[in-house]
Amino acid sequence: MTTTAQLIAGAESMAERAYLLLRDRLIMMDIAPGDPINEGQLAEELGIGRTPLREALKRLEVDHLVQSYSRRGTFATRVDITELADITEVRQALEPLAAGKAAALNGGVARLQMQETIMAVGALNSNNARRELMENDLQVHRLIYRAAGNHHLEETLIRLDNLATRIWCMTLNRLPTVDEHISEHAYLLQAILDGDVQAAENLALEHIVHFESSVRAVL
Repeated sequence: MTTTAQLIAGAESMAERAYLLLRDRLIMMDIAPGDPINEGQLAEELGIGRTPLREALKRLEVDHLVQSYSRRGTFATRVDITELADITEVRQALEPLAAGKAAALNGGVARLQMQETIMAVGALNSNNARRELMENDLQVHRLIYRAAGNHHLEETLIRLDNLATRIWCMTLNRLPTVDEHISEHAYLLQAILDGDVQAAENLALEHIVHFESSVRAVL
């Protein structure tokens, strides 16, 4: 017999699955900015009920990825380029902190995945598909946040990186090259694996500053 606790756990896991899937669709612009969120269609597509889907949408609203309006429904948020400076300001403070903590742990729980990711990064260049480059970027940053070993820091940085990635998505086709951005990931991950706290912090800060300047150059 299925217990109440099991039912609750199942609903939570479905809501989590819906949240993660929808989050990355919104970040990657599979759901375009301003598009309506069709709950019935998504519930059927994801194979979940309306309740866990709505729980996922509530979390996505906190992440500023969707916006609900009374009597109008829920929509993917527009990408606000003017937020770039505010996002960067916080990331400049927190990204080096995360990278330094991850380096102090030599990659911690994410060490093996970091080693695998460095090899994947080495095979990337500007000729790779736009989506592949963006997915790799998200993976690198999320690995570093997880390796820092502080879930509050991880959750905060993931939200900020998601918003920054949407802005990057809007400008990626106008950037002359992303090869330097890719190589920065490899150096940063290696510094973390080597346990070089100072280098990891410096490289993380440089990476964020370079990202903002590259995006601003094509706006």
